[in-house]
Amino acid sequence: MTGTEPAVPRIDTSRPHPARVYDWFLGGKDNYPVDEELGRQITAMQGDAPRHARANRRFMERATRAVVRETGIRQFLDVGSGIPTEPNLHQIAQSVVPDARVLYVDNDPIVLAHAEALLHGTAEGATEYVQADAREPERILERAASVLDLGRPVALSMIALLHFIADDDGAHDLVDTLVGALAPDSCLVLSAMTADFDPENVNRGIAAYTASGVTLVARSHGEMGRFFKGLELFEPGIVSLSDWRPGEDGNGEEVGPVSLYGAVGRKR
Repeated sequence: MTGTEPAVPRIDTSRPHPARVYDWFLGGKDNYPVDEELGRQITAMQGDAPRHARANRRFMERATRAVVRETGIRQFLDVGSGIPTEPNLHQIAQSVVPDARVLYVDNDPIVLAHAEALLHGTAEGATEYVQADAREPERILERAASVLDLGRPVALSMIALLHFIADDDGAHDLVDTLVGALAPDSCLVLSAMTADFDPENVNRGIAAYTASGVTLVARSHGEMGRFFKGLELFEPGIVSLSDWRPGEDGNGEEVGPVSLYGAVGRKR
C-alpha cells in the first residue's frame, strides 16, 4: 500500500471518535481513555454491544465473499473503513481473487496513522487509503478514479457508517451520489443501526453518544430500504446481521438479532 496523504493531522483525544470506540468494542488498542469511557458507558447500558460489533465485522466478511463469488467484482470502495482490524476487507477479497483492488476512505487521523503500516495487500492487487470525509462524495469519487476503474463494476462498502450521518445531513445524497457514479452490476454493501429489535437500550445508547457530541441515528427496516431503491437485493434481503447468511464464515456466535440491519444490493 502507498498512502496518498503525506502528513498525519493532529489526533483529537479530547472527545470520542466512533472509529476508536468501535476499535475498543473489538478489543483493539488504537483508542484513547475518552473512547474507552464512552464504550464502557454503552456496554453498561447494552451489555452485548461488543457482540454487535463482532457481528458487524463478520457480516462484512460474509458480504465481501458473496459479492466476489456471485458477481465476479474485483474492485472495492470502502467508505468509513475505520481502524484496520484483521481480517480487513482487502484480505477477504484478495484471498478469493488476489488481483482485487481496494480503496479505503476514512476521516479519522488515527486511521491514517496506522493505514500504511497495516494495510498490505497482494502483489497482484492494489490496496490504497485516502483520508476524506464521507460527506464529500465528489472528492471520494475523484480520488477513487486514480485507483479503481469506475467504468467497471465496483462494490461500495459502507459498514456501520450511515448511523453517524442523519438524513438532513445528507445520508441519502451521499449514497445516491456514490451509487449513481458506479457502473451497472456494481454492488452496495450496507450495515446500519436500528432500534427495531431493542428500542429501549438502543435509544439509551444514542443518548450517550449524543451527550459526547457524536451524532447517532437508528433507522427502521423501511428507512434502511430507502438506501437500496432501484437495486436488486441479494438474499435474504434487509435483515438483522445475525440473519444475513449465518454460518457462511464458519462462526455461529451470533445467536438472536443484533441491533444492526445489513444488506447487499446490485445495480442493474
